[in-house]
Amino acid sequence: MAAGGLTHVDWQRPWLAPLAVLGQQACAHIQAGASVADAFNALIEAGAAPDPGVRFVPQSSLPPGVAYEQFIHAEGRVPTRDNLHDFFNGVIWLHYPATKRCFNRLQARVIAAEGVGARRGPLRDALSLFDENGALLLAPPLLHAALAERQWRRLFVELRPLWRQARLLLIGHALLEKLVTPRKPITAHVYKALAAIDCVVNVDGCLAADLDAAQLAAKPFNPLPVLGVPLWWPENENFCFYDDPLVFRGTRTP
Repeated sequence: MAAGGLTHVDWQRPWLAPLAVLGQQACAHIQAGASVADAFNALIEAGAAPDPGVRFVPQSSLPPGVAYEQFIHAEGRVPTRDNLHDFFNGVIWLHYPATKRCFNRLQARVIAAEGVGARRGPLRDALSLFDENGALLLAPPLLHAALAERQWRRLFVELRPLWRQARLLLIGHALLEKLVTPRKPITAHVYKALAAIDCVVNVDGCLAADLDAAQLAAKPFNPLPVLGVPLWWPENENFCFYDDPLVFRGTRTP
């Protein structure tokens, strides 16, 4: 990725705020000529970022025929391309290392048992969805209940004051890549099981401990159009923003 590819990343966006310090430091290394892999390794070796338990290597280090997840689990090395997708993957590795290692461990376990087939199967499919597009909502129960029922007006208008007590944390690196160019339909998959867990101090550790293979296989996610979050997008100050049925869809009928 040319350094210019990072110029469109606006670290002032609210969804990037929790990731901005290390993200901007990695950007500085890349703009100075480092590869994406070398930029993250430099932060780890300098002690600027906690050691995630892996190192980043060029994509060419992945042998032909070896599954990406299997290679990471066996080698402790993350094949990394010079593009925005893998850049955000590295950013998430530095912020949620226990969660990423748990994702990888569960993926590798399924691959060891079942091999790599044409279809991923329910657990691997759910893990990939979480890894690419997942999010956590740390919020009062009323917000979780409204989200689960897709009661969008209640969630974002009637209960709007409760969002002052909420945090939406984006985990999915593909989701972050899409939000470089924000569009109203962009939707996160919010992990349900963490709703009642108070993990403000150590979100990563709480999430990794909470992940369960059987539970994940059931795809425990609620869709959430992220630009609907109060203070995340100026247009949602006009409550007509939420009257778009193509984005804010109701629950499915049997």
